[in-house]
Amino acid sequence: MTDTPTRDSNGALLSDGDSVTLIKDLKVKGSGGVTIKRGTLVKNIRLTDDPAEIDCNTKEVKGLVLRTEFVKKA
Repeated sequence: MTDTPTRDSNGALLSDGDSVTLIKDLKVKGSGGVTIKRGTLVKNIRLTDDPAEIDCNTKEVKGLVLRTEFVKKA
């Protein structure tokens, strides 16, 4: 992990195990046209080496990497 803290779209600090909510509908590349809707709650996130990305799972897509600019802390 880097020394740069991972922050959501509002600037709140994120840590492993947090829950986040999507702030925008996102089309998932490589998933056959799946769209994850705005307001979807994503639980138990994992931080990555890149502070601009988090790793998570949703009901529709497993092993999903999200940009932190599209989530807010729940």
